[in-house]
Amino acid sequence: MSTGEPGYVALYRSGELARRAERLEARLAACDICPRECGADRLRGEVGHCNSGCLPIVSSVGAHHGEEPVLSGGRGSGTIFFGNCNLRCVYCQNHQISQAPEMQRYYEVSTGTLAERMLYLQDGLHCHNINLVTPSHFVPQIVRAVLEAVPLGLRRPLVYNTSSYDSVRTLGELDGVIDIYLADLRYASNEMGRRYSRARHYVESSREAIKEMQRQVGDLVVDEEGIARRGLIIRHLILPNGIAGSEASLRWLVEEVSPEVAVSVMAQYYPAHLASKYHELDRKILPEEYREVAGLVAKLGIRNGWMQEMGSAEDYLPDFAREEPFAGRRRRRTR
Repeated sequence: MSTGEPGYVALYRSGELARRAERLEARLAACDICPRECGADRLRGEVGHCNSGCLPIVSSVGAHHGEEPVLSGGRGSGTIFFGNCNLRCVYCQNHQISQAPEMQRYYEVSTGTLAERMLYLQDGLHCHNINLVTPSHFVPQIVRAVLEAVPLGLRRPLVYNTSSYDSVRTLGELDGVIDIYLADLRYASNEMGRRYSRARHYVESSREAIKEMQRQVGDLVVDEEGIARRGLIIRHLILPNGIAGSEASLRWLVEEVSPEVAVSVMAQYYPAHLASKYHELDRKILPEEYREVAGLVAKLGIRNGWMQEMGSAEDYLPDFAREEPFAGRRRRRTR
């Protein structure tokens, strides 16, 4: 495995990164960056379904020590939390920044400032990677910021931390730019996606997106220190009452993506935001629900990844009013 420069450096030197930034920015005039294809003219300040215009919104920046061990390592994953979202998950734990657009407009920054934040995480905090959280609606701005950051010395692997409600066409422009995809697989039913995230065709969109991510970066590869250098990691959040469709989703990953896929099973569900209005979501997961998914992991032969421990959902709730929104997370290896 090469441990040299990330692929985006070569794209910068060839001029291809600039061409991709220009193509992506042009699409903001009738926005089709995500699967919603809402057509808003974000270049002129019109907001799309994501409640975002032309400028990126950066809600929080810092070293995150509670991501998967291959991302956090000893120095932390350099997280950039983007404001707003192209989903409307009723149980979103990040709802303070994902679903409060009237507040997030105060966190708009230039792409030059976004580039500076990336360099701060690399050179100031010495994080292992730059972790772009909820990036789907800001891909053009991210690529422009990377273009501006490379000549200033950016060299860390880029992590695309996404709900997977992504456009395959847009992901194609990230081929060679993104080193690590950290992708959710939330539902195995479009009805569940519509009801709880207001997403049309979530299953088809997310699965096509994940296949494209796998095509670009392949299975997870780590260096001699156990830190991720490249590859795909799938997150699957256990939801109450089987709403996540865990068996169908995990089986699809093994059979259609890769038998060696790295899976991070998350037990941290907490009925946050609007979940109390949905009786089927208004509780934490039960031990038997956790054991059922753990059994599926073993049954399907998923060897690579992690499972969060039960009983500590409250520990994972962020508070974006604090400088460091997240408490430490505990994970254990799958068996």
